[in-house]
Amino acid sequence: MSSAIVLLAAGSGTRVGAGTNKVLLPLAGVPVLVRSLRTALAVPDVAALVVVVRPGDEAEVAELLGPELGEREVRLVVGGATRHASETAALAALADLADDLDVVALHDAARPLATVDLYERAVAAAREHGGGVPAAPVPPLVRRGGGPVPGVGRGARAVGVQTPQAFRATELLAAYRWAATHEFDGTDTAACVDAWAGATGVDLRLVAVDSTAPNLKVTYAEDLRVAAALLD
Repeated sequence: MSSAIVLLAAGSGTRVGAGTNKVLLPLAGVPVLVRSLRTALAVPDVAALVVVVRPGDEAEVAELLGPELGEREVRLVVGGATRHASETAALAALADLADDLDVVALHDAARPLATVDLYERAVAAAREHGGGVPAAPVPPLVRRGGGPVPGVGRGARAVGVQTPQAFRATELLAAYRWAATHEFDGTDTAACVDAWAGATGVDLRLVAVDSTAPNLKVTYAEDLRVAAALLD
C-alpha cells in the first residue's frame, strides 16, 4: 500500500506582516511552499500529493510548483475558512484513491524544515498504531513568581505538537465523515481523529513521534530569519 501527503497552504501572511500568503514568501531565496513540496516529493512510496491553497492563489501556486514536479502530479484544492475545512477539502480530493492508500500524512506547508525522516517515522507510527504525531520538547511552564504551574507536575514533560501528522486512511476518512455530521471543527487533524475515536469507541492510538524545535512553523517575520539561519 502507498501513502498520500497533504500540504496545507491556505493560510495568510497577517502575523508575518506580509501582504501575501506566508508560504509564498522566500526562505533563503526559495518560497516556503516550494521547500515543503521538495521534501514531500522525496518521501518514498507516496501515491498522491495534495496542496490546499487559499482562494485566489491557485494560479500563482501552480506556476511555482510546476517546475518542481517533473512527471509527478499534484492535486490543487481550494481551502476553506478554517483549518478543519481545508483538511476536509483535501480528503475529499483523495476519495477516489481511498482503496489504494493505507496512510495519509497532513503537513503545514509553513513548516519548511520538516525532514523526510520525520515523515517516514510518522507514517510508520500510523501504520502500526493508527496515528503518528510529531512532538518536540518545550521549556517547562513556570509561574511568574516561581514554581510549577498548578496542575502540571514537576516531572511532567511539556511538548509542542507539530506536523506532519499521519493516520491510517480508513480511520482518518471515517473521522472526517463523523465530524461533518456532528458539526465538529478541530484545531488540527489529531484533534478530529481523537474526538471521533472517543465518541465512537474505536481502538486507535495516537502516538508521539520524536521531533525537534527546528521543525518550526513560520508565523512571524523573525521565524523566516531563524529558518534561514538553520539552513546554513
